[in-house]
Amino acid sequence: METTADGTSLGNALVVLGAAGIVIPAFARFRITPVIGFILVGLLVGPSGLGALAGDYPWLKHVTIGSAEDIALFGEFGIILLLFSIGLELSFRRLWELRRLVFGVGAAELLLGGALLGGALYLLGNLSAPAAFGLGIALALSSTALVMPIAGTKSAVGRASFSMLLFEDLAIVPIIFILGAFAPNLAGDNTQLLLTTLWQGALVVAILAVAGWFLLPRIFAQAARAKDPELFLAASLLVVIVAALATAAVGLSPIVGALLAGLMIAETEYHGEVEAITAPFKGLALGVFLISVGMGLNLETIARQWPMLVVAVVGVVAVKATVTALLLRFSGARRGTAAEVGLLMASPSETTLIVLAAAFQAQLISRSTAEFWQLVTAIGLTITPLLARVGHDVSRRIEMGSDHPEELDTTTARTIVVGFGRVGRTVAQLLRDHGRAYIALDADIDAVAAARRDGFAIRFTDVGRPGSLDRLGLEHAEAIVLTMDDPVQQLRMTRRLRQAYPDLSIISRARDSDHAAALYRAGATEAVPETLESSLQLAEAVLIDLGVAMGPVIASIHDVRAKMRHDIMTKGQLDQEPRIHRPQMAHPGTADG
Repeated sequence: METTADGTSLGNALVVLGAAGIVIPAFARFRITPVIGFILVGLLVGPSGLGALAGDYPWLKHVTIGSAEDIALFGEFGIILLLFSIGLELSFRRLWELRRLVFGVGAAELLLGGALLGGALYLLGNLSAPAAFGLGIALALSSTALVMPIAGTKSAVGRASFSMLLFEDLAIVPIIFILGAFAPNLAGDNTQLLLTTLWQGALVVAILAVAGWFLLPRIFAQAARAKDPELFLAASLLVVIVAALATAAVGLSPIVGALLAGLMIAETEYHGEVEAITAPFKGLALGVFLISVGMGLNLETIARQWPMLVVAVVGVVAVKATVTALLLRFSGARRGTAAEVGLLMASPSETTLIVLAAAFQAQLISRSTAEFWQLVTAIGLTITPLLARVGHDVSRRIEMGSDHPEELDTTTARTIVVGFGRVGRTVAQLLRDHGRAYIALDADIDAVAAARRDGFAIRFTDVGRPGSLDRLGLEHAEAIVLTMDDPVQQLRMTRRLRQAYPDLSIISRARDSDHAAALYRAGATEAVPETLESSLQLAEAVLIDLGVAMGPVIASIHDVRAKMRHDIMTKGQLDQEPRIHRPQMAHPGTADG
């Protein structure tokens, strides 16, 4: 019996690994998110796909999975690793900065969306008030497992999405206990159990935070001294498992413990190494979860009830997208950001399935009702990547539609940043931090829309088009910064700008000393070779790590910088050496060998 069970588990693991080996490269080849691929694989190898034929064709048992429960545990572990990786990208300081979104917009989105969906179900679905409440709240939840890999945590869309998803994850336990409190003859017991869980959970979280503050740096320091990647991985998984088990032991969701573990490690200097070493496991485990979602799609039921399913999915998506977008607009988000987040979070969640199960166990809804809405949830999860794509396109159209030439005051003295890639964004960020007026320009619509969502002052402009810069009031500009990747275009623009505006300060990004010299000949005020300082800082770090004293290292760097100045002066036919600024960086007082 045990051998059969072990063989089944091994067969399921091989099916999942084989699916990952096929889906990820195949869909990456066609630039399609593997999310859809994993869901389709789950549908194909699941009990309603080829698995239904396993009785007639025994060989299919080796390439199919009997039921979603067979891999449910792996899927849950995937979600735990996902929340852990999200915590690694954050910090307690960033969480404190997001508190208004988490407990303001996040709470309003869940409660208002749940109230509207529950009210509609109460009026149309012949359900009791507690049942309608449970279904409404369940459907108002959004998928952390799918939304966060798409949105990230650093952009305006990612920050807003993460804030609301974080509140939802924290609210899962109270929601489940409240549903249990509505069960017949159990209200008093569940209320007491909820209060007990809350204070015990708060105590466990506090203990984990304090213990992590003192123990994690020491644990990972020992792993780093051993220089063994396997030890680093073992330490990381141990921290995740302990934190998840601790929160689960007092009734909280294990994903809360996983998120807390990530946050604690993010406060150490080892978070980059931990993030890199756990990334492959996160992707594979998330794929297992998505396969289980695909296995929940029953084609026979879909074919029989498709009109009701379409109405239900469209209704849930419309209500959630509208509520989320309006709340974000009222909180001050840009229109494009609000629209994109609204559509991105419009589908139900994997936690919706948990809440539906809790409502069924509390005898609030029937089995048929629970199965119908589980199917709606599975379909919603399947179309999440499509909604994300539509939301991105809608956001771009909205942001570009707000680009009116009359909004730009060309008489204001400002810095003009041409090109908004990695370098241009950094320049604009520092100008904004120091309160200096600027306007950025780029010909990439997606880059412009993303920058506007992040609050940058940017316009869609193709600077290669004749006369495109003349409408920006360059006669009043304080400086112009050229950060484009095209060296030929930089030279032409520098030459043209110097002829038209003799007194304008032109600072240009240069690829190397030859390019810098050419830019100086064309009339640049400053030309900064992008490869110089990075290579010098890298060489400095290597020499110090090898035990060379700080003094000789700095002297060598000064010599290299002086030689570079002389080369640029000679090649550029300059009367005086150009300024090559050395970044003001703090160096350690001593250098140990």
